Amino acid sequence: MAFLAETGTGHLVAMDGAPEAGGRNLAPRPMELLLAGAGGCTAFDTVLILKRGRQDIRDCTVRVEADRAETDPKVFTRIRFFYTVTGKNLKPESVERAIHLSAEKYCSASIMLGKTAEISHEWEIVEAAG
Repeated sequence: MAFLAETGTGHLVAMDGAPEAGGRNLAPRPMELLLAGAGGCTAFDTVLILKRGRQDIRDCTVRVEADRAETDPKVFTRIRFFYTVTGKNLKPESVERAIHLSAEKYCSASIMLGKTAEISHEWEIVEAAG
């Protein structure tokens, strides 16, 4: 139950299943990769938008939590994005705007997942040292 996918850009991604499903638990599940992709997509957008807005962003992490339907197909029904944005003198309104633009306009992955799931976004700003 382990699989190796080659992306359109030639990168390899390993996937595996849970032991009870015949997997060896050596790699992420396909549904985990969907969430990771959405988290990466929105983090990328957020950083790019803040940089273009001349904000001194140093780091951005996005933690993603999700609930799935009880029955097949076990689609995501609720997804929560938690952003930690680190920088120097970041403007809260700029961070909020960047996350909103990602959620509503740019992040194809989360916008697609929003067709079946209720999506929420929370964020915090951490002042960078030095």
